[in-house]
Amino acid sequence: MDIIAQFELLSDAAQLAIIGGLFWVFAAFAGVMERRRSKRRDVGRLEQVGWVPWTGLFMGAAMIGGGCLAMSLPVVIGGL
Repeated sequence: MDIIAQFELLSDAAQLAIIGGLFWVFAAFAGVMERRRSKRRDVGRLEQVGWVPWTGLFMGAAMIGGGCLAMSLPVVIGGL
C-alpha cells in the first residue's frame, strides 16, 4: 500500500496532526533559512539579496501548523 492510501485511511484528527507536523517542519526550515540570510557577511551585493519572505513563511506555517495540531490534540490524546 502506498503512503497516500495509508494517509486516507487515518482518522480526520490523525490527518490534521500529520499535516500540522509537516507545517511545523516547513516552519523550522523557513526559520533556518531566515537565520542564514540575516547572518551572511556580504550584505552589500544587491544581486545576492534573497527574495523569499522567510519570516512571513515561517509565521504563516507555524500558525497553520499550530492550529491543525490544536484542533487534533483532544482526539489524539483522548483516543476517541
